Amino acid sequence: MSAPIDHTGAGRTEVSDTSGFGGHPRGLSTLFFTEMWERFSYYGLRPLLVLFMSAALLDGGFGFERGQASAIVGIYGASVYLASLPGGWIADRLLGLRRAILYGAVCISAGHISIGLSAFAGGKLTFFLGLILIVCGTGLLKPNISAIVGDLYPEGGARRDAGFSIFYMGINLGAFLGFLVTGFLGEKLGWHWGFGAAGVGMLIGLVVFATRAGKTLGDIGMHPTRDPDAAVQARKEKQVKLVVGVGVGILALVIVMAATGVITIDAQVVGQYMTYVLVGIAVLFFTYIFAAGGLDRDEKKRVLVIAVLFVFAAIFWSAFEQAPTSLNLFAADFTERTVFGWEVPATWFQTFNAAFIILLSPIFAGLWTKLGARGRDFSSPAKFALGLFFAGLGFLLMIPAANLVVSGGGAAKVAAWWLVGSYFFQTIGELFLSPVGLSSMTKLSPRRFVGQMMGIWFLASAVGNLIGGLVGHYVNPEKLEQMPLLFTYTTVALMVSAGVLALLAIPIRKMLKKADQPESPAADPDLSSARA
Repeated sequence: MSAPIDHTGAGRTEVSDTSGFGGHPRGLSTLFFTEMWERFSYYGLRPLLVLFMSAALLDGGFGFERGQASAIVGIYGASVYLASLPGGWIADRLLGLRRAILYGAVCISAGHISIGLSAFAGGKLTFFLGLILIVCGTGLLKPNISAIVGDLYPEGGARRDAGFSIFYMGINLGAFLGFLVTGFLGEKLGWHWGFGAAGVGMLIGLVVFATRAGKTLGDIGMHPTRDPDAAVQARKEKQVKLVVGVGVGILALVIVMAATGVITIDAQVVGQYMTYVLVGIAVLFFTYIFAAGGLDRDEKKRVLVIAVLFVFAAIFWSAFEQAPTSLNLFAADFTERTVFGWEVPATWFQTFNAAFIILLSPIFAGLWTKLGARGRDFSSPAKFALGLFFAGLGFLLMIPAANLVVSGGGAAKVAAWWLVGSYFFQTIGELFLSPVGLSSMTKLSPRRFVGQMMGIWFLASAVGNLIGGLVGHYVNPEKLEQMPLLFTYTTVALMVSAGVLALLAIPIRKMLKKADQPESPAADPDLSSARA
């Protein structure tokens, strides 16, 4: 069997100049600002969706039933991350990382323009077409821009980990600003003002990448993985084009049928079936990689670790991704938001997660460095378990808050500190789990599958987004008794998962030691989040 050529292989233009971005390669600044603006647009748009779609027609919304609106947000978020799997595959086999990112940015920008135009023409059709374009574009951009960050540091080690930390600072800065700007404009001036601001952010990101990539990234990511046999390579490219063509054709057919009323789409039913589809995709993917991926023994062990981490990451994100649905609705309906006579936008509460990440990440970085220097650093599975535990504390805090609302019959609103405290503990959990997971993907993945493994990591987020959307309607002024149950079940799931993974930590750590690159003390303070 002939080995494929690495897409960052010999002969590429080196971009290791450390004078351009805090002692890091100049290309990092291009990726930093591209991702910052893309995340500004994504996180700026997402929390507005459930509020907009569930708002009455007289208030400028669609007037959807709350369960439908929340499910749509879950399907949208899941689809964004699910698209990372074919996006990584297309980049690996056909486009290369750079073109995939550029085409993705163009597609996302077109999606935001479509959503903006929905206020003037097309209505729901233009709006949902915009969401579909954003999903497709993000699938091309997300896994591949992270892969290029890793390619900037062929030497690996702590310098690469520091580069990821800077990169994810951009992610969280973009998310923080997106929540503030679009939340204020959308809730105070009009929904489409917020949508428009998100679109402007993405256009800025597109311009940054298009004008700076060639100057700062050299040849990195310019070419896909190629088979030395030209006939085999041509067959692979034809296969990718066929799959993409069929996929686009099916999607277009569904859009036309839904727009013309031939079919009626029930978002909650679709979301429930989609859960089984996502889990099935994960099972099939790992089965294929093990059976037909041409892996050697050590590679199979590393992929098995990835599969285990995937399961627990999906559980974590299923709780964490209630932020734009159940927790967002809790902020809007049951939280006291008036400060000096001015009502704070409900979406602003989601800024606390990004702010806590920016504030706490240096503390975590120092902690891991000190523990590593003493030989006492936690293993990746142990950090995953702690992440699940702290997220459980965050939802544990929401149980008495929900009970206060129920005891008051929904008339009295609770103090904002309940939500702030919940986001604080969830952020600590995120800092334990998310950066560790992403770093593990880049270290454990067989090189020829790196784009696809980044996609499978985002598939865990897809599962989380979907479940978070499906349960969001349990926060409802008309069904108050459901809220404490939702937060209780979420807490129990997180705590039990933390205990199970803690028991598995020792055997998993033994398998992790088989990785080509051992963990470095500074590997895990990357400023990541679901914002990855």
